[in-house]
Amino acid sequence: MKVRDLMSSEVTTLGRNDELSLADDVMRLGRIRHMPVIDESGRVVGVVSQRDLFGGALFKAMGFGDRQLRQVLKTLPVKEVMSTGVETVSPDHDARAAAKLMLERKIGCLPVVEDGKLVGILTESDFVAVVANSPRS
Repeated sequence: MKVRDLMSSEVTTLGRNDELSLADDVMRLGRIRHMPVIDESGRVVGVVSQRDLFGGALFKAMGFGDRQLRQVLKTLPVKEVMSTGVETVSPDHDARAAAKLMLERKIGCLPVVEDGKLVGILTESDFVAVVANSPRS
């Protein structure tokens, strides 16, 4: 099985200079846990995950209200919290090897890149879906 057999090809992305409030809104509304960050040429330069946004919980614990938290998120660009040095795979990469990579590196997603451009994303949920949809023996 190849990565292309499991990946999602519709990927919501961010730019490095997008506000964190945008990332927060899209992730909440779309129930998305990982968003690749791309540069002007469409190359993957980072990933923002829900974990990267959990700092908002810290602000709330410190007594910030929703409005104040929103203001903080509007002042921070994505590049301030995104993970860089992102592992990527090609659509033709072996799915089992991709799963091992995710386990070894303790990462929840792998952007799928072909000819330097983002073409999909492979997440833990994609592997869960395979198991959930497998016939029982």
